[in-house]
Amino acid sequence: MSNEEDRGNDILLDEDIEVKEPCRFKVILHNDDYTTMEFVVKVLQLVFSKTTDEANEITLKVHKEGVGVCGVYCYEIAETKAKKVEKMATDEGHPLKTSVEKE
Repeated sequence: MSNEEDRGNDILLDEDIEVKEPCRFKVILHNDDYTTMEFVVKVLQLVFSKTTDEANEITLKVHKEGVGVCGVYCYEIAETKAKKVEKMATDEGHPLKTSVEKE
């Protein structure tokens, strides 16, 4: 029997498959001197489904430390949320910036 014929009879067992967790990415907001804290809270609530308390806490962290993590997601979702934030900011005349970083 040739190697090609043997391949058709191979059975993959669950223990033969190594499943890796997908990489996770942080969506980060960056402080600026023009975007209002009210707008940042609004973004956190609408885009990241944060409660008022959570949104206020993240907003203060961004204000005091220069950056704050909004959430951690798979890459596609993180990128989509970051772009949505920047579009909302641009539409309302705010220079708010985001970034996506591997966790």
